[in-house]
Amino acid sequence: MLNDEILDLGILVVDDDPTNTLFLKKLLRKTGYREVVCVHSGAVAIEMVENRQIDLVVLDLHMPNMDGYEVLKHLRTSSNQSIYLPILVFTADATPQARKRALDLGATDFLTKPGDTTEILLRIRNFLTMRLLYIDQDIRNFHLEQKVRDRTDELERSQTEVIERLAIAGEYRDEDTGGHTQRVGNMSGMIAQRMGMPSEFVRLIKLAARLHDLGKIAVSDEILRKPGKLTEEEFEAMKVHCMVGAEILKNGNTALIRMASRIAASHHERFDGTGYPSGLVGEEIPIEARIVAVADVFDALTNVRPYKAAWSVESAVAEIKSQRGKHFDPEVIDAFIAVADHPKLPHIEDAIV
Repeated sequence: MLNDEILDLGILVVDDDPTNTLFLKKLLRKTGYREVVCVHSGAVAIEMVENRQIDLVVLDLHMPNMDGYEVLKHLRTSSNQSIYLPILVFTADATPQARKRALDLGATDFLTKPGDTTEILLRIRNFLTMRLLYIDQDIRNFHLEQKVRDRTDELERSQTEVIERLAIAGEYRDEDTGGHTQRVGNMSGMIAQRMGMPSEFVRLIKLAARLHDLGKIAVSDEILRKPGKLTEEEFEAMKVHCMVGAEILKNGNTALIRMASRIAASHHERFDGTGYPSGLVGEEIPIEARIVAVADVFDALTNVRPYKAAWSVESAVAEIKSQRGKHFDPEVIDAFIAVADHPKLPHIEDAIV
């Protein structure tokens, strides 16, 4: 007894002789198969498989214009078939050469005409059962992949939330720069995108940059909020925030935290080697830190700080340009200049695509 799932699967009979297609159609319909389509040319058969739900092809070999071998070759090399499609060759050519060639081209099985009706129906039933198993497995795989995607999205949301809360915690110590870390993250993402970095790198740096000043939790309020210039001793104490931030974030298990650690450690390095804490030069400085260095200075210049008024965007851009090859990586500067001309610059968070 065939179940409805199998009886509803689509069968395509391909034979240039209408007598043969009529015989198979009547046999299959009498057995209970409801979706039986007959065509008389190879080209039409290919079009049917590409545009309809076909679950089994019963294929003759010797047809005019496009023979069954060509149909087999096309169907087995077509990218449209994501689920295995059974193809039963049903031909009058009983030669070993025909059988071998058809099977080599991907035929699932080979029967010769006129054939035994019981055997034909058994083969068709078995192949449709196999097809149904493939479909069921494909559905299960889809749901499994969806669960994995959902879980990945959930983990990314959790990771993003942790980053945001850590950044907020750092800003509580430095309340006069509220919003600084978010702006630096958004600007860093824009620069990275302009540089042609992969989308995953852009996503990571936009988040990781928010923790560049996390180490400031180890710096005293007197230094962080001092309205005037820092003394040499105070400046040395301020420098500590780089390594403290890197230490907090070191040995992370995710690419995001590892990037954040590198940024925290190196965002005050200078391209010419005169920065801190390690005096790294040029490409010794991680690219993400070179990008954040520009975004950090730009935001610091264009916003009010306890020790300075806000600069205009034009003045800040001019200052950063003047540090090309000295404080900043020339390649990053070029991308920054293009970003600085972006009409949405005041609303950077909207510009990441």
